[in-house]
Amino acid sequence: MTTTVVPAAPVGVLSDAWRRCVGTGRVNLALRADHQASLAQVQSEIGFDLVRGHGLLSDDVGIHRPYDVAGHRGTRYAFTYADQVLDAWLDLGIRPFVELGFMPSGLASGDQTVFWWHGNVTPPRDHREWADLVRAVVRHAIDRYGLDEVRRWPIEVWNEPNLTHFWQDASAEAYFRLYEVTASTIKEIDPSLQVGGPAISPGADDWWVPFADFVTDRDVPVDFLSFHAYTTGPAQPVPFGTYQTLRPPRALLDQFAAPARLLAGSRLEGLPTHVTEFSTSYRPDNPVHDTPYQAASLAPVLAGGGDHVDSFSYWTFCDVFEEEGIPTSILHGGFGMLGHRQLRKPVFHLYTFMARLGRHVLRRGEDHLVTRDDAGRVAILAWQPVGGTDAPQEPDRHELRLSVPVAGAAGGPCRRASVHRSRVAQETGDVHAAWRHLGRPASPTARQLDLLHEASEPVRETGSADVVDGRVELTLTLRRHEVTLVEVDPVRDETPAWIDDARIVGRATGEAAP
Repeated sequence: MTTTVVPAAPVGVLSDAWRRCVGTGRVNLALRADHQASLAQVQSEIGFDLVRGHGLLSDDVGIHRPYDVAGHRGTRYAFTYADQVLDAWLDLGIRPFVELGFMPSGLASGDQTVFWWHGNVTPPRDHREWADLVRAVVRHAIDRYGLDEVRRWPIEVWNEPNLTHFWQDASAEAYFRLYEVTASTIKEIDPSLQVGGPAISPGADDWWVPFADFVTDRDVPVDFLSFHAYTTGPAQPVPFGTYQTLRPPRALLDQFAAPARLLAGSRLEGLPTHVTEFSTSYRPDNPVHDTPYQAASLAPVLAGGGDHVDSFSYWTFCDVFEEEGIPTSILHGGFGMLGHRQLRKPVFHLYTFMARLGRHVLRRGEDHLVTRDDAGRVAILAWQPVGGTDAPQEPDRHELRLSVPVAGAAGGPCRRASVHRSRVAQETGDVHAAWRHLGRPASPTARQLDLLHEASEPVRETGSADVVDGRVELTLTLRRHEVTLVEVDPVRDETPAWIDDARIVGRATGEAAP
């Protein structure tokens, strides 16, 4: 196998699009302790900028409260729950990527709903009253948090209106009207507030040109574009679960790139583009989410997605999520990178590995990304390339050889470098495998939960290597579906002259054992 020589000079800067936003369950769930503990852990170990969830305007958040009592009739806007959610998020250093939806029942034109929690997906019965609601929400946020803060919150109009599940009849005409009313209302409050859409699902590329034509013909404000990307095929349901075919990871990057190609030459060309949901499967009960395959398949997407879009939001950061009902098992194929009780899935570790990379990109390859930080530490993210359903099964091993540049240590030339490696793979840092070996307990005992937490830890190894001519030679053998982080730090040897590790057990140097 040939050795890949990593250049010493950076070839670019690592985009932060991968950590710009992350998804969550419906907004009401942010009131729960498990959600809050999971977000605190995610922010501590990864650190996202924005969080997006459904249902801000749904009845269980309780903002829109029409009344007709004792001769008093009108609408009260109540922010008791919304304030608690937003306060908690902001306290953790994460801002909302506001999704305006779903329709409050008191404003809905029909009774069609989606999900176990019945989010109403019909247009407003009165667009002026919808505009009043939008105005009340935005003005309250400005009054509470300040205009400068709210200007940093992207405001997205609805969710996947191209699907009949999420928008009655999937009517583009009705959505465009809703978008126009919403965007105009927001801009009347302050022209610098960010508003965008159309938040379409995969397979809806035929919406882009009509949307561009509509906002152009009617001069409707658009500050950013949003859409979703997944790689799975039709659902193959089983009781309390789903299997699906998978396309290769490249399919996600192709989806990321599509809007720029389709909108070239239009008024929307060059606008910031946000993938407000992405993953392998669009189902919240597909076990692929819990496996090392999930991490290996998304590693090249995190490494290269910023070439195409301004953000791409993993759906979701934790399994506190109820679209298909209350989960029947602690691991159930949920969307989250963290399971319930903060069980760390392999994809969580992929994100923590990304968070430890340097900002200077030295090299990208089909199975690796090499970076360096300002202190000279080289960090390598490497993964076993994976295919989709139609590709052959990945081999048991994948080998990568790199010649890595090492900067001089403080105070002189560097002769040694420390090499620290963290790994997740099948049966290694693999909480799903550990759960399977325990018999897939739906509600683990305290001891079982402790074992699952221990098994979810990456395997970590620390050693050192000679630096020859300013380089360290690395041979990395990756197991099936492995994602690994290797950190190479220049060493300044401060070992005193009297240190002799051969004598630690009390024997003189060279003395034979009795």
